[in-house]
Amino acid sequence: MASSFSRFSQTLLLLVVFWGITSSSNAQLSTDYYSKSCPNLFSTVKFTVHSAIMKEARMGASLLRLFFHDCFVNGCDGSLLLDDTSSFTGEKNAVPNRNSARGFDVIDDIKSAVENVCPGVVSCADILAIAARDSVKILGGPNWDVKLGRRDARSASQAAANNGIPAPTSNLNRLISRFNALGLSTRDLVALSGAHTIGQARCTSFRAHIYNESNIDLSFAKTKQSNCPRSSGSGDNNLSPLDIQTPTYFDNKYFNNLIGKRGVLHSDQELFNGGSTDSIVRAYSKNPSSFSSDFVTAMIKMGDISPLTGSKGEIRKNCRRVN
Repeated sequence: MASSFSRFSQTLLLLVVFWGITSSSNAQLSTDYYSKSCPNLFSTVKFTVHSAIMKEARMGASLLRLFFHDCFVNGCDGSLLLDDTSSFTGEKNAVPNRNSARGFDVIDDIKSAVENVCPGVVSCADILAIAARDSVKILGGPNWDVKLGRRDARSASQAAANNGIPAPTSNLNRLISRFNALGLSTRDLVALSGAHTIGQARCTSFRAHIYNESNIDLSFAKTKQSNCPRSSGSGDNNLSPLDIQTPTYFDNKYFNNLIGKRGVLHSDQELFNGGSTDSIVRAYSKNPSSFSSDFVTAMIKMGDISPLTGSKGEIRKNCRRVN
């Protein structure tokens, strides 16, 4: 009798473990998550993203950056999109995002369009992921199948945003450490930094690099100084392309710039400054297909950071506030 009960207990335990594994796997992200519930999702998102980029090419980089800044703060959960409320201070006014993160109105437009074709189905977190992919593709970069199934957070954290997003003043060790903490390798770091082949930076984020540092081409520094005064408070919001060669086209020119000591941000030039990432930068500068492949791999990995799935979180009706 005892033996039979023991065998029954073991069988029950195995069933529980198996159920747990399958339940966990069912909650994972997949590329066909909305194939039945929202079959027109991709075309709907792409139309709005394309329209926004045609109006302003910089918007593609801004949408890509929103996804990065969302995923690096408690995972890819759409928390960045929440406006401040009386109960919590959100991430939009954190140091890395204040007067810097942009494109929220485009995300609103995408969400509105998606709600029209499949109301209450698609999360804002997933919309960020698709918009980032579409932005890269539209600006000449690689394409990939986006993994979906994320749900939206019901809260946000300004403190987590201040601590979680690497600053443009970060040194290489800090960059590697932060990326590694999120399951991203050093190669992922360099590949994802290649997103700076598009977009622009504010004077406040690169002033110290062009005036106070030596690992920068002198003529390049002087050119940047002409549009970014030394004194703080003067021209703080003046912009510079992050890639001086092809600022609105997604390619590997960013890495050529680093080799020529023409990285706009301190954190950019840290990737090619006699350290462990020099060889990766050189490789990407010579082989654009290698960069594209690694960028896709890194973007998919980044999109896997701590998503809310299953019954966690919610599907927001409005990306700026919880339901």
